[in-house]
Amino acid sequence: MARNISLNFRVVEGRDLPAKDVSGNSDPYCIVKVDHEVVARTATVWRNLNPFWGEEYTLHLPLDFHHLAFYVLDEDTIGHDDIIGKISLSKETIAAASPRGIDSWLNLSHVDPDEEVQGEIHLDVKLLAEAQGPRLRCHIIEARDLAPRDLSGTSDPFARIFWGSQSLETVTIKKTRFPHWDEVLELHGEEGPLRVEVWDWDMVGKNDFLGMVEFPPDVLLQCPPSGWFRLLPFASAEDDAGGKLGALRLKVRLAEERILPSVYYQPLIELLVESVMSPAQDDAMTPLALLDEVSSGESRQDIATQLVKIFLGRGLAVPLLDYLNLREVSRTTDPNTLFRSNSLASKSMEQFMKLVGIPYLHEVLKPCVNRIFEEKKYIELDPCKIELTRTRRISFKGTLSEEHVRENSLGLLIGYLGEILEAIVGSVDRCPPAMRAAFRQLHQRVEDRFPETEHEDVKYVAISGFLFLRFFAPAILTPKLFDLRDQHADPQTGRSLLLLAKAVQSIGNLGQQLGRGKEQWMVPLHPFLLQSIIQVKAFLDKLVDIDAEGALEAQPRLLFPPSAVIKEGYLHLRKAEAGALVPRFAFKKRYFCLSSETFSYSKAPEWQVRTSIPVCRICAVERVDENAFQQPHMMQVITKTRDGQLDTMYIQCKNVNELNQWLSAIRKASVCNEGMLPSCHPGAFRGNRWTCCLQQDRTVQGCSRTHSAVTLGDWSDPLDPDAEAQMVYRQLLLGRDKLRKKYIEFSKDEIKLEQEVTQGQSGPGGEGSAVPEQERPPTAAAAAHLLAVIEDLEQAHKTFEQQEKEQPARGSLRS
Repeated sequence: MARNISLNFRVVEGRDLPAKDVSGNSDPYCIVKVDHEVVARTATVWRNLNPFWGEEYTLHLPLDFHHLAFYVLDEDTIGHDDIIGKISLSKETIAAASPRGIDSWLNLSHVDPDEEVQGEIHLDVKLLAEAQGPRLRCHIIEARDLAPRDLSGTSDPFARIFWGSQSLETVTIKKTRFPHWDEVLELHGEEGPLRVEVWDWDMVGKNDFLGMVEFPPDVLLQCPPSGWFRLLPFASAEDDAGGKLGALRLKVRLAEERILPSVYYQPLIELLVESVMSPAQDDAMTPLALLDEVSSGESRQDIATQLVKIFLGRGLAVPLLDYLNLREVSRTTDPNTLFRSNSLASKSMEQFMKLVGIPYLHEVLKPCVNRIFEEKKYIELDPCKIELTRTRRISFKGTLSEEHVRENSLGLLIGYLGEILEAIVGSVDRCPPAMRAAFRQLHQRVEDRFPETEHEDVKYVAISGFLFLRFFAPAILTPKLFDLRDQHADPQTGRSLLLLAKAVQSIGNLGQQLGRGKEQWMVPLHPFLLQSIIQVKAFLDKLVDIDAEGALEAQPRLLFPPSAVIKEGYLHLRKAEAGALVPRFAFKKRYFCLSSETFSYSKAPEWQVRTSIPVCRICAVERVDENAFQQPHMMQVITKTRDGQLDTMYIQCKNVNELNQWLSAIRKASVCNEGMLPSCHPGAFRGNRWTCCLQQDRTVQGCSRTHSAVTLGDWSDPLDPDAEAQMVYRQLLLGRDKLRKKYIEFSKDEIKLEQEVTQGQSGPGGEGSAVPEQERPPTAAAAAHLLAVIEDLEQAHKTFEQQEKEQPARGSLRS
């Protein structure tokens, strides 16, 4: 049985942050670390003490991570960025909040350098009994991943041991975060705890603390420590600054799952598939319908995501959506409320569009969004928000009047809207066939449910409500969250995007809400919006004009075919050369392309001559210490040549987010490779030694663990039916009590119905007959089947967990 840890966190917003700039503002951003390794950096929100980020990440982690930390910094164009504060959450704290996780405002605390420790130390301790008294023998072997305390990005570490009133220390090893001491320190005739501290030696000023580990006397006697131990800070109560440093609103959830072999999930998947492929009646309580009934509103997005992935992997995503949409449509009496709630149907459609349609979204919107960011035009229609001093056009008579600003803004808005609308209505052939097939069936279901002439537009609004209101408009409003841009918009550009998103929503509503709201200052835009509705209807007619059955047959069972591009873009490359000094110009700009089969690069995308490396030969993909080349945001890709030798190439990315994305993408592509390295050197071999651990043997074993299990989750993740089925099972387990109540309720209804039918068919002296099977409500049977599947899976988990305890060596780590 494999195990999987997923950490989902969302940096929502901040409030009351302190001003760090002379202007009385700050330019805040967040750095997110797992065990002191940077896994994400939010975009900077400029000139704002109450920033909104809304950035969400899913991280797949190894089982032994310890804590998650959020650092808020103020970006400065000159000098170092200012640290505002941090929030640190231990794994235990996050796990205790499961299954719903943490969702709250948390005060920032001060950042104390003595608390910012990281890394591990390798020890072998023995307590020997002698006639003169006990003798402590502490073999200090090495340490790894220590915190950098010097400007060079390294430290000068030494270790010191304390036992009773005595102490000894090792030699100092200069300029490394991976010191190799291999020293034995001995102390005699004392009792008490053993404390091992690691320090960074400084020639000027006091030494810097790097971490410590402590062992009580009973541990020394009963189980002398031997192995790697995580360094800890000095014990202190964390000060949250009482809100003086502001606060962050965070959403954090940890899901630790044991993934069973595929065969155990087949009954659950078959029940769900049968619900879709063989529905008895529109209102029948199938297992899938029961899943919807017993799930909470907060969990529906997760359930929707897992269901869409399961059915997408089987080529049945469109039938799934049709089943859910039919249930939603058949239960709706007022067409104005159709898909307005966050039901499982609406959430599933949203997740389906993101999983299948993100490349389409980028192709349609990216050119115009980029233009808006680059032009930085001042646009404002609301007279209460117009700031005449911010207009860039200055007339000979002075600042432009409010009327001129509104007129100019209207022209710019119509220009941008026209470009967006033209891109959308001209994108029929670029829309994924699976999306078109889903919209085709939705169009038909709504038309059948509301055939009246007065409801003519409902079938259009049902589709545009998803495509425009839940897909295009949110992407225009917050392009960073849809990967359309690397950065959030500045306040002026953000206002322009908000006005455009409002206009696109009005178009998606087919103008039904125009004139009804309080924003009467949008009225000058109404003629253009009303005129656009004709184009949108024509576009929707073309969009659903597709052979749904043919589209279903052609629907891919994977998000990407094997040879499809997973990630591509320009990076800077340097091949490793023994003993060579590395000048900056040694890094060559190359265009990289990653598929599930090859990792290749060339001078330009259209270049015919390419260097191609089979993905199956990748042995490790890891970060590189900044001090190795005096360059930030670097990674190394270690491959095995045909003759079995290891070859390393060093690659520089433009920022930490791009670095994390490439690390994650290559790790996912090589996850099934044999011969992955358990360790590597985070430095480079220069000057006849490794820059990380200072070892002079080029072939010496790596001084740092590899991190192939750490990947970012995103819409392009490979499908994993077992993990997805496990998540559905977990949600059913949470809703089992509700499901049992449903079963009891349905059983009572069936018994009552059977009694009524039996009494009606029985005469004096006659025999009663049971309700025919085809007339029995299927609800109780569906609930019984679902409960049985839950119990079987629960028992399978208990069996495997018991086997893990008895034979821990068989436990495996799921990457």
